[in-house]
Amino acid sequence: MKTKQILIVFFLAIFAIACNNQSGENYTVSGEIKGIAEGSHIQLIPVSHEMEEPLADTLVVNGKFTFKGNVEEPRAVMLKVKDGYGAKYIVLDNSTHIKIGGEITSSESNGNIYYDFSNVVVTGSPLTEYYTEQLNVRERMDELHKAYTTKYEDVSKALGTARREKNQQAIDSITASDEYKGLEQAEREFFTTVETSYKQIFLENKDTYWGPLLMITLMTYFTDDQKIWYEELSPEAKESFYGQKVHAELYPAGNLGSKVTEFTVKDQNGTEATFADLRQEKKYILLDFWASWCNPCLKEIPHLKNLYSQYQDKGFEIVSISIDQKEEDWKKKLEEVNLPWPNYLDRDGIATLYKVRAVPTMYLVDEQGVLVAENLRGEELDNKLAELFAEK
Repeated sequence: MKTKQILIVFFLAIFAIACNNQSGENYTVSGEIKGIAEGSHIQLIPVSHEMEEPLADTLVVNGKFTFKGNVEEPRAVMLKVKDGYGAKYIVLDNSTHIKIGGEITSSESNGNIYYDFSNVVVTGSPLTEYYTEQLNVRERMDELHKAYTTKYEDVSKALGTARREKNQQAIDSITASDEYKGLEQAEREFFTTVETSYKQIFLENKDTYWGPLLMITLMTYFTDDQKIWYEELSPEAKESFYGQKVHAELYPAGNLGSKVTEFTVKDQNGTEATFADLRQEKKYILLDFWASWCNPCLKEIPHLKNLYSQYQDKGFEIVSISIDQKEEDWKKKLEEVNLPWPNYLDRDGIATLYKVRAVPTMYLVDEQGVLVAENLRGEELDNKLAELFAEK
C-alpha cells in the first residue's frame, strides 16, 4: 500500500511538471536571421554592469536557432554572436514565445567582427517592445553627440596631434582658443542633457523593476549621485532583481580594510605570477582593470605614467589587467601605449572575482593584500598616494 502511494505521488509530480510545460511556464526564443554563418554560437548575455557568463548558448542549425528556459522574473539580455560586437536587446519572460527575424550585416576592423542588428525584428514580446522604446533615448543622445563632435572635429584633431607630439606650446595655444572653449561648452551642455534625460526616464519607471533595469542599461557605472535616484524607487522596485543589483553596486559591502582575493596570471610571454608575487617588496599596488577599446582607460594612462614615475622608487607598483575578449587586441594596444609596469590579460575571470562592473576600475592594495582604496582617479588618486607615502 505504501509503495502504491509513493508511485501515485511520483506520477502526480511528473504530470504537474508536464502540465506546467504545456501551459508555457518557460520562455522560448526562436530565431532565423540572415547573415549569421551556419554553426555560429548565439548567446543570451545578461544585461549587467558585471562580467557575467551567458545565460544560454546555442548553435545556428539550418539557419535557425532556439532557446528555451525559465526565469523567476523578467530578465533583460543581449542576443549576440559569440566573440562578436553588436547585440539585440530582448526581455525574457515566462509564458512568452519570442520570435526573432531579419538580417544582419557584419564588418571587420582590427581583427574584430562587428554585427549590425538594426534590421533584426523581435515579435511576440510586449516587454521587449517597451524596453526598446525606453532605450531610444540613446539614439537621441548619439545624434546630439555626433552633432557637436562633428562641429568641433578640427580643434579636437589638432589638440590630439599636439598631445601625441608633446608640443606644449601648441597645446596651450589650442586650449586658449575660442573654438576650444566652444567645444568645452558643448561638452558640458551635452552631458547635462544626458543626465537630465536619463533621470527623467528612471523616475518615470521608479515604481517597478523597469526603473533599476534602465539605470543599469543606460549607465556604464554609478556614482554617489545615483543614490538619490535609487532612493526614489518604490519598495517593489528596490526588492526586484534589478533593484537589488543597483543597491549592491551603490552600497557595496565594506571591503575596505579586508584582504582582496588572490589570483594567478600569465603575461604575454606566458610567464606566470601570483598577486602575492607581484606585491613582494612593494608598499602599495594599484590594480587597474582596463580594455583596449575603453577611451576613459586610455585617457588615464598618461596620468598613471606620471604617478608611476613619481612613486616607483618608493615602493609603488601598478598591475594592469585587460578584460579584452581577444588577445590580439590587447597585445596591439600594449605596443601603442607602452605600459612600463606589469600587465596581463584576464583569462580566468579575475574581473568577475573583483566584481568589476565597468572599466576603468582601480583598487589600491597594500603589501599585505589589504584593500585601502578603490576607484580613485585623477586628483583623488594623487592625494591618496601623497598621503600614504607621507605616512611611510
